[in-house]
Amino acid sequence: MIRVLIERHIAESLESNYELQARIILQHAVSAPGFISGETLLDAHDPDHRITLANWRSEADWDRWYHSEERKQLMAELIPMMDRDESITVLEQYVA
Repeated sequence: MIRVLIERHIAESLESNYELQARIILQHAVSAPGFISGETLLDAHDPDHRITLANWRSEADWDRWYHSEERKQLMAELIPMMDRDESITVLEQYVA
């Protein structure tokens, strides 16, 4: 299993539009092969900063979703509501 950390910054006054579109994207991701679970967190010190932590079966499953036409089309609606590019970090469990 991998975890994907997605950070986004919402442009001022677009929070409600962003929330609606982000929910739609999550609904689609849930049905993608390999998606396990996810949660979205709000930065306690910056209300325009959102962090999504998603669990995927494998990096190949995540890559398939990330590069899918479906996600690209959904993100085309979300990108104008952000004031910078999203940041994505793929995380693996550390085993010492």
